[in-house]
Amino acid sequence: MKILFAVDGSAYTSKAAEFLVKHFEWFKGPVELHLLHVRLPIPKGLALSQAQAILGQDAVEAYYKEEADAAMAPAEKVLRANNIPFQQIYKVGEVAKEICAYATQNQMDLMVMGSHGHGALANVVMGSVATKVLATTKDIPVLVVR
Repeated sequence: MKILFAVDGSAYTSKAAEFLVKHFEWFKGPVELHLLHVRLPIPKGLALSQAQAILGQDAVEAYYKEEADAAMAPAEKVLRANNIPFQQIYKVGEVAKEICAYATQNQMDLMVMGSHGHGALANVVMGSVATKVLATTKDIPVLVVR
């Protein structure tokens, strides 16, 4: 079974990681777990061109990597403490779109995510990324942990 665990470093990501660990026996046979963080890009135009001109493209890429590592750290800690192997991936782009594209391209059997991210106040019932993923994905089940 191939599982995509979309993470953002929020408390809901930690809850989803704990839920996944607690119920890992649900998944029969070997599990291939992909931890994915999607980072919004630096806005195009002046901000991006100035960042690249002042810092260089390598520094911009290092920024994305550092931010992704920080966002994945809480879930990684839970998974490592429970000896659950995973691979980590980060992408830069529109979050819900990149999550769905990765899941489709890599033929995931299940997507797991927290119900809210860091912008939880914007959507009281469910976060906008989770809502967009649920609305966009067609053939891949999504487990949303609250």
